[in-house]
Amino acid sequence: MFDIISPFTDYAFMRKALVSCMLLSLGSAPLGVLLMLRRMSLMGEAMSHAVLPGVAVGFVVAGLSVPAMSLGGLVAGVIVAVLVGLVTRHTSLKEDANLASFYLIALALGVILISLKGNTIDLMHLLFGSVLAIDNTALNLVAGVVATTVTVLALAYRPLIIEAFDPIFLQSLGRRNSVYHLLFLILVVLNLVAGFQTMGTLMTVGLMMLPAAAARFWAQRFLSMASVAVGIGILSSIGGLLFSYFINVPSGPAIILVAGGMYILSLLFGRWGSIRARYFPFKHLQS
Repeated sequence: MFDIISPFTDYAFMRKALVSCMLLSLGSAPLGVLLMLRRMSLMGEAMSHAVLPGVAVGFVVAGLSVPAMSLGGLVAGVIVAVLVGLVTRHTSLKEDANLASFYLIALALGVILISLKGNTIDLMHLLFGSVLAIDNTALNLVAGVVATTVTVLALAYRPLIIEAFDPIFLQSLGRRNSVYHLLFLILVVLNLVAGFQTMGTLMTVGLMMLPAAAARFWAQRFLSMASVAVGIGILSSIGGLLFSYFINVPSGPAIILVAGGMYILSLLFGRWGSIRARYFPFKHLQS
């Protein structure tokens, strides 16, 4: 019988990893729900790659410095988001094609920049993260980003929801929907940048989108979905860290794998829209 408490009570690095992942779940999961409701789920994946060149520049200039890499990632993510918007607006190419093009360019550029100065270990660290090696600087960064995200979501909750479903109505109220769209993208980039230190640039989007997708099978309102998504993210973090500790596998992929398992369970047995709900509804819900 595994003792699931002792890894967190005996080792400080496990506690820091758990706190960082729980904080990331609190900030990223509601944004993942908004991305899903906007039908922009793949944008999270694209933006997670878009921050890599900035992270790489920070690494080349200052080494494994969390502030430098985070600032570089934020700048790169915002630049890519703006470029995608401009190209989509002024050409006939659709947004999804532009996202795919820019994120592939960004991913390739980031890998080359890291390879020029670093080694394979540095590249793997930046691509897949090292949640068990998170330090106080990275933890403070995550806490600051999450506090900012929760505050902005609380203050701009209604405009962000309206802009997701009916941007024309929001514009009729005298508010520029482009401002809220850009604000939302900045929040997404901030959370991806905060997560790269723990989950890596390739994995951090998993903690944003998988809990959100799973929550869609358990709730229908935004606040309910966001709450369920946060809960699933926290449970995935705990389960993934324990799985990593006892089975001796990388922590980041273990967390994402557990989140993926919870998504599959939700897909099969969730309350709304799942396989169970569609083909085996409860008798009292049948007409």
